[in-house]
Amino acid sequence: MIRLTIIGSGNVAQHLIKAFSASSLVEIVQAFSRKKEALTHLLDAEKIITDFSALKETDLFIISVSDNAISEVSKQIPFENKLVIHTSGTTSIDVLDSKNRKGVFYPLQTFSKNKAVDFSIIPICLEADNQEDYDILETTAKSISNAVFSISSEQRKALHVAAVFVNNFTNHLYQLGQEICEEHQVPFEILKPLIQETADKIKTLNPAEAQTGPAKRHDSVTTDAHLDYITDENQKNIYKILTQSIQNNGKKL
Repeated sequence: MIRLTIIGSGNVAQHLIKAFSASSLVEIVQAFSRKKEALTHLLDAEKIITDFSALKETDLFIISVSDNAISEVSKQIPFENKLVIHTSGTTSIDVLDSKNRKGVFYPLQTFSKNKAVDFSIIPICLEADNQEDYDILETTAKSISNAVFSISSEQRKALHVAAVFVNNFTNHLYQLGQEICEEHQVPFEILKPLIQETADKIKTLNPAEAQTGPAKRHDSVTTDAHLDYITDENQKNIYKILTQSIQNNGKKL
């Protein structure tokens, strides 16, 4: 049984608490939150602390706070030679205070507090300074996920950038599509099967092979007509940039 402490009460921290609470291999001893009520719907009140001086010694301390707070929070842990890890996609392992052993436990997924997720399929990217600590992290990760990977800090940066493209940027394009539909009284629901099919295709096809549309076909008649139709300058600029990017795919620039 791995005894652990979770520090933080945001989206990632709350989803980790839910996942670890269902694991038979892990025990959540404590969770730290600046506001106790932020976690009382997930844990017994006596397990939630609001002062670092109340921390108990556990096998693992998981820091799940904003990136710019990780370093300072790691300094507040009043122990030495404990395994302390963070959950950030972009922050180096080196920001953690050196009085303790260091690691990273990065679940690559988009989290919303009120949206349930199946943690068993979420990739968890691990990093540690030595094999013994990595083994602890691997056991912890495998207690909630079937997709566990050894990823360095540099590789994690690349993954996070890629994730922004395929998740955050894509979702923003959904928003723009919804705005265009609403402007012209067209139900956005009509586009959802297309969105689903596009996502499903890359399960069996390389994204480059799955690409379709007027930009891919170099159909300037259609792309020019679209640009003439679009009145919003932000949408027009994004359309131009993405069209050019698709058409430049595979070319040496």
